[in-house]
Amino acid sequence: MVESMGEHLTLDDLLAQARAAIDRLTPSAAMAAQAAGALIVDIRPLEQRRRDGDIPGAVVVDRNVLEWRLAPTSKWRLAEAADRDLILVCNQGYQSSLAAYSMRRLGLPTITDVDGGFEAWHAAGMPIVEHAGAAAP
Repeated sequence: MVESMGEHLTLDDLLAQARAAIDRLTPSAAMAAQAAGALIVDIRPLEQRRRDGDIPGAVVVDRNVLEWRLAPTSKWRLAEAADRDLILVCNQGYQSSLAAYSMRRLGLPTITDVDGGFEAWHAAGMPIVEHAGAAAP
C-alpha cells in the first residue's frame, strides 16, 4: 500500500489494482449474464449514448451518483439493483473498472465491468438501440 508521506499511485497502478480485484467480462459474457438476470449499468455520459446508442435493457446511472444508486447501504439505492449481479459499462472500460473497484469496497462483491466497454460491445456485434433522445436525421 502506498504511504501518505509523499508516494502516490500512478493511474496505471490504480487501474491495475482495480482490475486485479474484479472479474471482467467479455461483451458476449456480459450479454449472457444479462439474459440470466444480471443488470447492466451504463455509466457513459448522455452525449456518448446519444451519439453511439444504448445497450438494450441497461439502466443508465450517471457516474457522479453511481455509489449512491448502487451501494447496499444507500437510502437512494435503485430497487432494480438489489439482489442482482451488476455489470458496469463505460465507453472504453477504464472508468467502469475504477467504479467497479469502488463499488466492491462498498459491499458489492460480485460487481464487474465489460472489458473494453461500449466500444468492445459494439465491435463484438452485440445489440445496440438508438438512444431515445437521438435526433432524427
